[in-house]
Amino acid sequence: MNVVPTSENGSPPVYREIAEELRGQIRSGRYADGDRLPGENTLMERHGVARATARQALSVLINEGLAVAVRGSGVYVRAFRPLRRHGARRLSKELWGAGRAIWQTDGDTRGYEVEGLVVDEVTPGDHVLRALGLTAGSTVLRRSRRYLVDGQPVQSAVSHLSPHLWAGREDSPAALRIRADDTGPGGVYARLAELGHAPAHFTEEIRVRMPTPEEAVELALGPGTPVLEVARTALTAGHRPVEFNEITMDGAAYVLQYDFDA
Repeated sequence: MNVVPTSENGSPPVYREIAEELRGQIRSGRYADGDRLPGENTLMERHGVARATARQALSVLINEGLAVAVRGSGVYVRAFRPLRRHGARRLSKELWGAGRAIWQTDGDTRGYEVEGLVVDEVTPGDHVLRALGLTAGSTVLRRSRRYLVDGQPVQSAVSHLSPHLWAGREDSPAALRIRADDTGPGGVYARLAELGHAPAHFTEEIRVRMPTPEEAVELALGPGTPVLEVARTALTAGHRPVEFNEITMDGAAYVLQYDFDA
């Protein structure tokens, strides 16, 4: 449980009251994406507070990921429209089976850019071996990349696939495409289907945490911005694991949507 600091008379500190007022104005649309928020001098004059108090109020919004500080210019409302990630729709066979990429359901009309793609064969950590049902010392094909929307990094992903899936068929078109930079229409899942290992079930585990220093740099995260860590396993109709994907997402860039029948 978060404990909100209070002043001696039991009310929230003044800087939090100022931050709450600004937060409400952002949510109401008074300040839109990209707008400059009142600066320290304005807040000092408006609320009759010291500079340190005004600075604390703005820092609260920055640490919440609602605002960003631009050196020498001021503090601005974070200018990025969140992406809606539809958990079930993006993994449906109707999507990748028709030659579309699963991330096309997230980027709406903006679309993704993929950069920093690395495809290599590695001996993974024990948690990857367990997810894929492999023995110690086994190697996997690893596909690492970063995704950007509107030029802004929003997620990184590392897929792991067992070479056993194409054993004896290494020169088949599907196996070659899986190991190539461009996996072709429908991506890896369509190629797995061509190899006789079509994904039929998916399981995802999601947790929220603070980023490592390396993740903060890779995703250009502002102070106080958490990440969503998604671990997804793709399984065949016989529940054989065929892919284990570790995804790290900018927690302020996504809205996660899941639809269920009662």
